[in-house]
Amino acid sequence: MAEDADTKDGETPSAEEAAMLAEWEAMASEGEEGGGDAGGEGGSVEEARVLDQAEIDALLGFDGEGDGGEGGGVLALVNSSMVSYERLPMLDIVFDRLVRLMSTSLRNLTTDNVDVSLDEVSTVRFGDYLNSIPLPAMISVFKAEEWDNSGLVLTDSALIYSIVDVLLGGRRGASAIRIEGRPYTTIETRLVEKMVSVILSDLSSAFDPLSPVSFGLERIETNPRFATITQSGNACVLVRMRVDMGDRGGRIEILIPYATLEPIRELLLQMFMGEKFGRDSIWESHLTEELYKTDVQIQAVLGETTVRLHDVLNWRVGTRVMFATTTEDDLEMRCGDFPVFRGPVGQKQGKIALRIEDYIPPARKGEEA
Repeated sequence: MAEDADTKDGETPSAEEAAMLAEWEAMASEGEEGGGDAGGEGGSVEEARVLDQAEIDALLGFDGEGDGGEGGGVLALVNSSMVSYERLPMLDIVFDRLVRLMSTSLRNLTTDNVDVSLDEVSTVRFGDYLNSIPLPAMISVFKAEEWDNSGLVLTDSALIYSIVDVLLGGRRGASAIRIEGRPYTTIETRLVEKMVSVILSDLSSAFDPLSPVSFGLERIETNPRFATITQSGNACVLVRMRVDMGDRGGRIEILIPYATLEPIRELLLQMFMGEKFGRDSIWESHLTEELYKTDVQIQAVLGETTVRLHDVLNWRVGTRVMFATTTEDDLEMRCGDFPVFRGPVGQKQGKIALRIEDYIPPARKGEEA
């Protein structure tokens, strides 16, 4: 390549340029060995800093044949299943409350020592989550009445067998018997439904300080395809919790789409409970007190008339302008350009005075004043 460049330019490269060309040839040869024949005959190197086609394909994540690869590069970043969405700080507080409430509620339900722990709160795509659900499992579909949207509660098989064993009087210290490859019985479904109803009630209580909402159980599915509540590409909040009852237990996962949380998104952006966005009650009260001390000029309009510009130009000292206002008419009082009061005119202490009798409400937007 260096010889071609010398022949083309007609000049002998300097020592520094020759070293750069040699380094570039070594890099190009390594790219050709690792990435196939693509760009191998791509021609000469005109400039030391210009990438050839093989290196561009490697950067974009294409293989040597020009097809899309999944090894890395820009395509790997674009096609990544990870979801980057805005953080909702109040959700952490809500789910911390949920853990405490569930520990008490499940302890009352099972009459056993129950320990609930929060593993993580993450963001996933709905389609990716459905494909990752380990089977068999029970997927409970619930609806937020006030928000008019839905969510999911996933109960894994370990917790299902554990809750059935505990509620039906299984021995403590004995592991739950699992029979894989069979559908769940009606008794198991009813017991899990009872537990999920308790969890949804606690979830409603956890959201109450922020925004009152009622979560109601709609149905229980065992096939993930029948539990679709939103589009596969939509972002969702995933909460993973661990429930331990002695040496038994399992996992509970709560999936709430961001579309479900949209009605209270502004509240969830708060850093702490009761935060007011940009408002300061102390400053507001101080500003109100100072406004009452402000001097406001009120002008009384004694009369108005419409005159042609030609007549105004002909006015001279001593010209009289006649108004149609009489002493019995109510005059209008204005603050700037805004009419505020109306009342009769009179005289007090040798000066013209007006008495306020009527308040003129401000004109609404789009209406004539």
